[in-house]
Amino acid sequence: MKTRLFILMTSFIIFLVDVHAQMKWDEKYYKSMQWRLVGPFRGGRSCAVAGIENKPNEYFMGATGGGVWKTSNGGSTWKNISDGFFGGSIGAVEVAAADPNVIYVGEGEETIRGNMSSGHGIWKTEDGGKTWFKIGLEKTKHIVRIRTHPKNSEIVLVAALGNVFKAGPDRGIYKTIDGGKTWKRVLFINDSTGISDLVYDQENPRILYAGSWNVQRNAYHLSSGGNGSALWKSIDGGDTWKIFQKVKDSLKAFGVK
Repeated sequence: MKTRLFILMTSFIIFLVDVHAQMKWDEKYYKSMQWRLVGPFRGGRSCAVAGIENKPNEYFMGATGGGVWKTSNGGSTWKNISDGFFGGSIGAVEVAAADPNVIYVGEGEETIRGNMSSGHGIWKTEDGGKTWFKIGLEKTKHIVRIRTHPKNSEIVLVAALGNVFKAGPDRGIYKTIDGGKTWKRVLFINDSTGISDLVYDQENPRILYAGSWNVQRNAYHLSSGGNGSALWKSIDGGDTWKIFQKVKDSLKAFGVK
């Protein structure tokens, strides 16, 4: 759990730095903000959401047991856009910034639980969700993040946690430069360590950061952290990766022994 805590804390710090840079902590930007429940009103959990930058009322939700849902009116109504093509557990939804009609969806939830549900690869639409086709990575089991290049919707990186119930060879980061026709695994650490998060540098798309997590779950125990857990950095668009900081060193900075 220390590793998970570290990843969450690191993500939160990055978020705070970004907010500070954009808003300079001026209360006028957030004092009127209020949260409200907008649905869709169904059972289960969600760990995947995505939106479109210039369409604030249009966004998507991936459910752990109900496929992908879309709203075009800020949540007043929702429509399932994956029925008839796929369903089940969704771990990641990514709308391509270069072309919002292109959406990638990864199966298999990322919330580590005793009864978490796995998936069977990645899907793609090129018409905003009207039709879908499968583009591989069936053995990754749990896809936790998908990132498209900000200027090219055909360049995609996928963070795969892998089968969290046993060690296996299908964990890591996968990359395609042809929209999913072919894939190359660009980072593999070991058979017990998957990728827990993945993000582009907002100023330079050649730079990416990723978190790796050595984790295994069974019905009565969670093994978290250990060999392979770290922060990683790529400076060539995700083709090669180096350890940016080991988790044990970073935890010390937060006062965690």
